[in-house]
Amino acid sequence: MEKQRPNFIRTRLNSFGFALQGIAAAFKSEINLRWHVLSAGLVVAMGFYFGLSVLEWVVICFSIGLVWMAELFNTALEVVVNLVSPGRHPLAGKAKDIAAGAVLIASITAAIAGVLVFFPYLMALFQK
Repeated sequence: MEKQRPNFIRTRLNSFGFALQGIAAAFKSEINLRWHVLSAGLVVAMGFYFGLSVLEWVVICFSIGLVWMAELFNTALEVVVNLVSPGRHPLAGKAKDIAAGAVLIASITAAIAGVLVFFPYLMALFQK
């Protein structure tokens, strides 16, 4: 087996660092991402409270990841659009609206998944 070069490992670690910097920058600048993180924290707390199954955790984790990814892509697209089109332009607005629509679809999908996962637990809780 060939020995990996230190530069390869350093490059991979740097890539993770840049990705984490990007997430942190988006978290600082985007109120919607902070809301998504807060919502995810509440959902995870509910998951521990109700003792979700492994499959239910998979659904919840994928839903959270889907929304966060959509929000990060939306933020990145907005930054690029603002860079190339600092003034108002109909196509720039259309691009931003489409990206925001993707976040909305991801959020609705996650909300539906959350209802499907948590509804039986909530019904059992309120029937006691």
